[in-house]
Amino acid sequence: MPKTLRSALVLVALAAGLAGCGTVNEKLSAGMGDYVPQWAGGLPADAPPRPGTPQYDAYMKERERKRLLPAADREKEEQAQKGTTGTASAGAGR
Repeated sequence: MPKTLRSALVLVALAAGLAGCGTVNEKLSAGMGDYVPQWAGGLPADAPPRPGTPQYDAYMKERERKRLLPAADREKEEQAQKGTTGTASAGAGR
Protein backbone atom coordinates (compact mmCIF):
# COMPACT_ATOMS: atom_id res chain seq x y z
CA MET A 1 0.00 0.00 0.00
CA PRO A 2 1.48 3.35 -0.98
CA LYS A 3 2.39 5.73 1.82
CA THR A 4 0.07 8.52 0.60
CA LEU A 5 -2.93 6.17 0.47
CA ARG A 6 -2.20 4.95 4.00
CA SER A 7 -1.90 8.55 5.22
CA ALA A 8 -5.21 9.44 3.57
CA LEU A 9 -6.95 6.46 5.22
CA VAL A 10 -5.56 7.43 8.62
CA LEU A 11 -6.81 11.00 8.18
CA VAL A 12 -10.27 9.76 7.14
CA ALA A 13 -10.41 7.44 10.17
CA LEU A 14 -9.38 10.26 12.54
CA ALA A 15 -11.94 12.64 11.04
CA ALA A 16 -14.70 10.03 11.39
CA GLY A 17 -13.71 9.40 15.01
CA LEU A 18 -13.72 13.09 15.82
CA ALA A 19 -17.14 13.56 14.22
CA GLY A 20 -18.49 10.63 16.25
CA CYS A 21 -17.25 12.17 19.50
CA GLY A 22 -19.07 15.40 18.70
CA THR A 23 -22.46 13.73 18.39
CA VAL A 24 -21.98 11.63 21.51
CA ASN A 25 -20.92 14.63 23.56
CA GLU A 26 -23.89 16.66 22.33
CA LYS A 27 -26.34 14.06 23.60
CA LEU A 28 -24.52 13.55 26.90
CA SER A 29 -24.13 17.23 27.68
CA ALA A 30 -27.86 17.90 27.32
CA GLY A 31 -28.67 15.66 30.28
CA MET A 32 -25.49 15.83 32.33
CA GLY A 33 -25.86 19.54 33.06
CA ASP A 34 -28.70 18.70 35.43
CA TYR A 35 -26.41 16.58 37.62
CA VAL A 36 -23.39 18.89 37.86
CA PRO A 37 -23.38 20.96 41.07
CA GLN A 38 -23.73 24.72 40.72
CA TRP A 39 -20.25 25.38 42.15
CA ALA A 40 -18.78 23.19 39.37
CA GLY A 41 -20.55 25.08 36.57
CA GLY A 42 -23.96 23.36 36.62
CA LEU A 43 -27.36 24.97 36.42
CA PRO A 44 -28.06 27.75 38.93
CA ALA A 45 -30.72 27.22 41.57
CA ASP A 46 -33.10 29.72 39.94
CA ALA A 47 -32.88 28.23 36.42
CA PRO A 48 -36.29 27.58 34.83
CA PRO A 49 -37.35 23.97 34.24
CA ARG A 50 -36.62 22.28 30.92
CA PRO A 51 -39.25 22.56 28.15
CA GLY A 52 -41.52 19.54 27.78
CA THR A 53 -41.81 18.79 31.50
CA PRO A 54 -44.92 19.36 33.65
CA GLN A 55 -42.92 21.80 35.80
CA TYR A 56 -42.20 23.86 32.68
CA ASP A 57 -45.89 24.12 31.84
CA ALA A 58 -46.69 25.31 35.38
CA TYR A 59 -43.77 27.76 35.24
CA MET A 60 -45.02 29.24 31.97
CA LYS A 61 -48.58 29.58 33.30
CA GLU A 62 -47.31 31.41 36.39
CA ARG A 63 -45.11 33.63 34.23
CA GLU A 64 -48.07 34.51 31.99
CA ARG A 65 -50.23 35.23 35.05
CA LYS A 66 -47.61 37.62 36.40
CA ARG A 67 -47.28 39.29 33.01
CA LEU A 68 -51.00 40.05 32.91
CA LEU A 69 -51.03 41.62 36.39
CA PRO A 70 -51.04 45.42 36.63
CA ALA A 71 -47.61 46.85 37.45
CA ALA A 72 -48.58 48.00 40.96
CA ASP A 73 -49.91 44.56 41.91
CA ARG A 74 -46.86 42.87 40.40
CA GLU A 75 -44.48 45.02 42.49
CA LYS A 76 -46.43 44.25 45.69
CA GLU A 77 -46.31 40.52 44.94
CA GLU A 78 -42.56 40.60 44.21
CA GLN A 79 -41.89 42.45 47.47
CA ALA A 80 -43.99 39.95 49.41
CA GLN A 81 -42.09 37.04 47.83
CA LYS A 82 -38.71 38.63 48.59
CA GLY A 83 -39.78 39.14 52.18
CA THR A 84 -40.74 35.50 52.69
CA THR A 85 -37.78 33.98 50.82
CA GLY A 86 -35.27 36.47 52.22
CA THR A 87 -35.66 35.20 55.77
CA ALA A 88 -35.39 31.54 54.71
CA SER A 89 -32.33 32.05 52.50
CA ALA A 90 -30.45 34.12 55.09
CA GLY A 91 -29.91 31.09 57.35
CA ALA A 92 -29.25 28.71 54.46
CA GLY A 93 -25.94 30.33 53.49
CA ARG A 94 -24.28 29.62 56.84
